[in-house]
Amino acid sequence: MSVHSRRSYLTVLVSGLLFALGLGISGMTKQTKVLGFLDLTGKWDPSLAFVMIGAIAVHFVAIRIVRRRSKPLFGEEFHLPTAKDLDARLLSGAALFGVGWGLGGFCPGPGLVSVLSGAKAPIVFVVAMTLGMVIQHYAFAPRTTAPGAAERSG
Repeated sequence: MSVHSRRSYLTVLVSGLLFALGLGISGMTKQTKVLGFLDLTGKWDPSLAFVMIGAIAVHFVAIRIVRRRSKPLFGEEFHLPTAKDLDARLLSGAALFGVGWGLGGFCPGPGLVSVLSGAKAPIVFVVAMTLGMVIQHYAFAPRTTAPGAAERSG
């Protein structure tokens, strides 16, 4: 493994640990915190809004720094999203994410971090999330035909 690859993996590890620490400090790993934020008609907990505003502010600054660079520190090129269209797949995925977030009280990152607690709820959430990703992968995988199938049918 090259020094470049090791530094890249170390950066990913440190970034993941920092993200997990931030989730824990902000309370995003607590189901009650998330569900309290989503309960607009009951005992609404607005504290998660401040976490989101902080994340948006960090991203606002970071994306401007990234766009000024010619390449990443540990890679040859940036892999930034380019799609700007809203289609049924994106909207249905966002709706499903929202329903899962509301029912489970977790989103993917906090769910993964919460699995370390050993509690049943985050484990069930992560298993269901993983199953959903596998189903989505196979349901929306590009359809390919067998080699020579077009020649035989025509």
